[in-house]
Amino acid sequence: MPQVFKIGSYWVYFWSNENDPLEPIHVHVAEGRPRENGTKIWITAGGKCLLENNNSQISERALRNIIRVIEARSDEVIEMWKNISAIYVIIADAA
Repeated sequence: MPQVFKIGSYWVYFWSNENDPLEPIHVHVAEGRPRENGTKIWITAGGKCLLENNNSQISERALRNIIRVIEARSDEVIEMWKNISAIYVIIADAA
């Protein structure tokens, strides 16, 4: 479980080779420590974030900030995902 980075007390992380078939590039977010059912955020090819779920019950304000940081660092996240996962899927941006 690679930790991508921390935002305050929140961990941003992903599981390598998650699910079968493999899911598109995404991160999980949880406060304090990584959790199996953390909040899931998809990352599009253009670096935008799409909230899949908020299982960690992060407040709306904190979640907006977290998403802004992930979008600003999306190239870094995507590169880390590619380095760890030999096979990956990228969500296309909406036209």
